[in-house]
Amino acid sequence: MPPANTAAHRRAFKPVQEERLSKRWCLTQFPTSGHAQLAGMSTEAYEDFVWDAVSLDWDAQREFQAQMADRLDAAEAVRIVAGDETDLTLSVAGNHALNDYGEKNLPGGEVFTAPVADSVDGEVHFDLPLYRQGREIRDVRLTFEDGEAVAHSAGRNEALLTEILHTDDGASRLGELGIGMNRAIDRFTYNMLFDEKMGDTVHLAVGSAYPETVGDDNEQNESAEHVDMIVDMSENARIELDGEVVQRNGTFVFEDGFEEG
Repeated sequence: MPPANTAAHRRAFKPVQEERLSKRWCLTQFPTSGHAQLAGMSTEAYEDFVWDAVSLDWDAQREFQAQMADRLDAAEAVRIVAGDETDLTLSVAGNHALNDYGEKNLPGGEVFTAPVADSVDGEVHFDLPLYRQGREIRDVRLTFEDGEAVAHSAGRNEALLTEILHTDDGASRLGELGIGMNRAIDRFTYNMLFDEKMGDTVHLAVGSAYPETVGDDNEQNESAEHVDMIVDMSENARIELDGEVVQRNGTFVFEDGFEEG
């Protein structure tokens, strides 16, 4: 289908999506040979990968992730730096950081919040690809000014990226900042349900923000889209909260191996 048609479908589907998200729900996946093929794994190996990712000690995982959730919830300014092409600043002041430990999505394994709508500035290179509408979008680069993506490019399927960002007014703004913390997800599989939880990654979503992450005094970004894109934070990368480095090269400040710098 042409990207313009699928963007129109997303706009029409928005009320259904909002109704579904307002209910109790849980999204998960049964491992199939098709998903294994997409991930470049044998079916047996992919089954083991899925079971390992969803069968964590979730009480222990909740406590591990709470160390980051508490820091993010108390922070105001976030800076994400990775390589030579990602240096992004944003505010989370007044918004709420949530700890995803397998209650709504299985697997869980992330801490996430919403950026203040007009606070995002800088450039980001999403060096891991994503599948959207049956197409691979690769090497996405976005430039933000005052919260809006003012320039964009992609190494593959840039026209689809353009249609996503032009779906509606909120689609060119960030609705989510997520930090992957599930160490059992140790490889990229072309499945965002797993990939966004991968340790050593950050994901940012253009489009709608989850209402529970937005403070009462802040504006919620609304859109028919919610498209997650991933930055590899394992090398030459850091996350700063209010000027303090809380993750360097994929290792959190509360983990063994974190190096002061």
